[in-house]
Amino acid sequence: MTRENIAALETLRKKIEEADGDLLRGLMHETIQLLMSAEADGLCRAEYGKRSEVRVNSRNGYRDRALDTRVGTLDLKVPKLRSGSYYPSWLLEPRKRSEKALMQVVCEAWVEGVSTRKMDRLVKTLGIAGIGRSTVSEMAKSLDDRVHAFLSRPLDRGPYRYVWLDGTYLKCRESGSVESVSVVIATGVNRDGYRDLLGMDVFTMESETSWTEFIRGLVERGLSGVDLVISDAHPGLKAAIARLLPGSAWNRCYTHFTRNVIDKVPKKGQEKAAWMLRSVAGQLGAEAAQEQYDRVADRLSGEYPQLTDLLDEAREEVLAYTHFPLAHWRKIRTNNPMENLNSQIKRRSRDVGIFPNRESIVRLVGTLLLEQNEDWMTGRRYMRLDSSGEASGSPDEYLVSADQVPGCETILTPH
Repeated sequence: MTRENIAALETLRKKIEEADGDLLRGLMHETIQLLMSAEADGLCRAEYGKRSEVRVNSRNGYRDRALDTRVGTLDLKVPKLRSGSYYPSWLLEPRKRSEKALMQVVCEAWVEGVSTRKMDRLVKTLGIAGIGRSTVSEMAKSLDDRVHAFLSRPLDRGPYRYVWLDGTYLKCRESGSVESVSVVIATGVNRDGYRDLLGMDVFTMESETSWTEFIRGLVERGLSGVDLVISDAHPGLKAAIARLLPGSAWNRCYTHFTRNVIDKVPKKGQEKAAWMLRSVAGQLGAEAAQEQYDRVADRLSGEYPQLTDLLDEAREEVLAYTHFPLAHWRKIRTNNPMENLNSQIKRRSRDVGIFPNRESIVRLVGTLLLEQNEDWMTGRRYMRLDSSGEASGSPDEYLVSADQVPGCETILTPH
């Protein structure tokens, strides 16, 4: 491994070693158990549970041992031997060094994948003579199976009335060069009103074919009952949604749309244009929002003729959310929930820099998504899906009054 990759892994270790999540605690626990088992097998000169002519000792149950770490208390089972005793001295003193080395093992496995050579080198920092291929295989299987099971699980908590789709780009080594690949993610609201991470994939590019395969996979796993899909205006994605989710409405992310408009406005007029567009999102009824959009579109098109086609063509796309319960508007008119998730992925993957392969992206991002999904499922309900609806705050929090926008007093009167 290059010096840069070692530095990146060390940075990642520092970022996550103080985390208090069940996932990281579980990975640490499994890693320690596997390493103790491998060391006990070495003392017995034979693998646990297997007959061997060279065996010199055998197991005799376990003793319980609580280990306090910076990721929480781990309840360990230390192997006992029939003859003599075994205790993992590398877990005693110095505690900080052993924790650091263990975290390095977990981080390396997390990002780089697991190989006999890598794990053998890393566990030697703990004072363990070596590690067998079968133990390495079990570590790899434990890590990757956890992510695979999560990403391929049945989507049986539908109907998923609202679905958000988005992607972010990460650097990855491909065929001897560094390329940007798209990590795409789908989230939804399940029948109980909780957010649910539905799936992820890695694309070479966000083409219609790629999006079609991704959404088809979601449907095959059980995605159903989708009333509205929220995403940006990627043509391939729009086509895939229309083909595989017939009957579903599509809402163009209002935040992305606003950026598209602002990019076509001279710098001195951008702030004013942004406030005008926000006034549409602040309306408290479908008719009011549509009328406000028309007033804003007329005003902006008059000042900036280059916006005319964009504003006219996008009208129905960005106002699709107004056909759904008012209490849900703030959460379904944009892809902001996905933007927040993408920011987390960017922040955590920045410590890795360039991923060695796509499998390592799936391993790291999939693990982060699994952890996030557990938080969502045990946290506060995202929205109420009955007829009355529920919103953590109402749309009028975002209402923009006309006197806040210089020059708009006579045209942007809020409803």
